[in-house]
Amino acid sequence: MKIAVVGIGYVGLANALLLAQRHTVAAVDCSQDKVDMLNRRVSPVADEEASKYLVGRELDLSATTDGRSAYQGAEFVIIATPTDYDPVKNHFDTANVEAVAQEAAKVNPAAVLVIRSTVPIGYTAALCKKIGTGNVLFVPEFLREGRALLDELYPSRIVVGMPDSRLVEQARVFAELLSSSALKENIPTLLMTSSEAEAVKLFANTYLAMRVAFFNELDSYAETYQLDARQIIDAMGYDVRIGNFYNNPSFGYGGYCLPKDTKQLLADFQNVPNNLISGIIESNSARKAFIAQSILRRINLGGEKSTDKPQNIGVYRLTMKSGSDNFRQSSILEVVERLKEKGSNVLIYEPNLDEGTFLGCAVVHSFQDFAAESHIIIANRYSPELEQVKHKLYTRDIYGKD
Repeated sequence: MKIAVVGIGYVGLANALLLAQRHTVAAVDCSQDKVDMLNRRVSPVADEEASKYLVGRELDLSATTDGRSAYQGAEFVIIATPTDYDPVKNHFDTANVEAVAQEAAKVNPAAVLVIRSTVPIGYTAALCKKIGTGNVLFVPEFLREGRALLDELYPSRIVVGMPDSRLVEQARVFAELLSSSALKENIPTLLMTSSEAEAVKLFANTYLAMRVAFFNELDSYAETYQLDARQIIDAMGYDVRIGNFYNNPSFGYGGYCLPKDTKQLLADFQNVPNNLISGIIESNSARKAFIAQSILRRINLGGEKSTDKPQNIGVYRLTMKSGSDNFRQSSILEVVERLKEKGSNVLIYEPNLDEGTFLGCAVVHSFQDFAAESHIIIANRYSPELEQVKHKLYTRDIYGKD
């Protein structure tokens, strides 16, 4: 069976590698650099398991920038292109998804289009009407950046959404493609309408954002009243209804998924009364403001003891989470902006940056120079490298995990 996968980000790459173990996969991307890397069996994204699979597995996989050639003869076309949130339109930007769907349906009308990009609720059904085909499934992904292939190999569940019941057989076939290629056995598989599947994705990510926001507010309270947040969180975790997971305080949720998905769900709630969904977004913003103010207090800035000459605040890494090379929508970026607004002098240590400045801040490429020049060092996530400067460190990371 031939399968085309469009988009060589962490989702598309994980899908391509998973399915190329048993099927012929053509990966499509507009970036020639990504295509060349994949054809050289080098992962274009930071994913340890993906890197291992590319060099250690027999994969029937090729990459191309020519979508039309990839769509021809494919039974399934998986669409995993980005859908960034457009704050002006208050909506996901689904232009890339629609463009791929239209072209693939034109080149190969018999192919089943499988959207794995995150989209608004009701999008798949509307797309079917717009492009004049019912051959579209929505299959939400529940993948962590940096561990996407691992999550495809050991999925928590497989959810397949259909615009109507006429596509039920194709939905079952695609679900079987995923489950038969995975290493986990007895994977819960659920078939539902496409709108229900779209809701699963947005509500799941918003719940995770809510959990992050809850433990961050707990930590803000603990820091304000000089309580040990770990003692409180550990004791709460013994309640099986709460559990000891996804509970590590941070500077706020960030990254590619949670910020945009919570905003899209709130937009989908336009005609439905709500307090909780909007509160999650407001809580995350309040946390970043609290973190910035806590840092300023530590160096006597922004208060009654303000000094004439700001001291250097060192920012250790901009990435949204440990093991990632991506700092898009990273919570620490907004903290940096807030610190700069208060007149702070900010230095950045980020190995993924080659330039000398970023966000108007000096980038220091030597960790030793960075440590020496920083009066205080802030880190969203702890790293063993920071042990030598622990006396300067400000972090809310308790457990050393995401």
